[in-house]
Amino acid sequence: MIAYVEGNISYKAPNHIFLDIGGLAYDVQISLNTYAEVESLEKVKLFTHLIVREDSHSLYGFYTMEEKDLFTKLISVSGIGPNTARVILSYMTPKEAKSAILTDNVAAFKKVKGVGPKTAQRLILDLKDKVAKDGIEVELPKSDLASSSIREEAISAMLALGFNKNAVSKQIEKALNENPSINQVENLIKAVLRQLS
Repeated sequence: MIAYVEGNISYKAPNHIFLDIGGLAYDVQISLNTYAEVESLEKVKLFTHLIVREDSHSLYGFYTMEEKDLFTKLISVSGIGPNTARVILSYMTPKEAKSAILTDNVAAFKKVKGVGPKTAQRLILDLKDKVAKDGIEVELPKSDLASSSIREEAISAMLALGFNKNAVSKQIEKALNENPSINQVENLIKAVLRQLS
């Protein structure tokens, strides 16, 4: 297992980056939380989780061990695949997700694309004891400030996460109209995710 990768970022998008390590570029899948941390960086160290399937090898990278640990816990739940886990970690921070688990907040997870009520309940049931052992303080989710006109990047990221282009385009316009101060793509996407929930 690859514990972490460290190198120069040769390409970045809200859902993945190319990490150049000694002339070899790794395509690393990331969440919006990790993207927010690496957006202004040229070099980065990411903790990783490798998903091996019959037809593909996917490397997921995380800026913090906390996010990686939660990702690993999430994909252990039946019905939660790596992409759904990444969407959860794009919609909320690890602390917000853990708080939702500890407070039985099914509604918080139902808002995430790909998570229905039964999966949300199973997620909470399966992970509550594991998360409680982490000893985190429960905190209420913070509402993210919106950002401005990075439409193309936001649309591209939402399409990569499996959303419909027409629906996303309308919601992006709505989010920008309601929040004209939006100036970061990850905040725009989070605003759209909230509208779609």
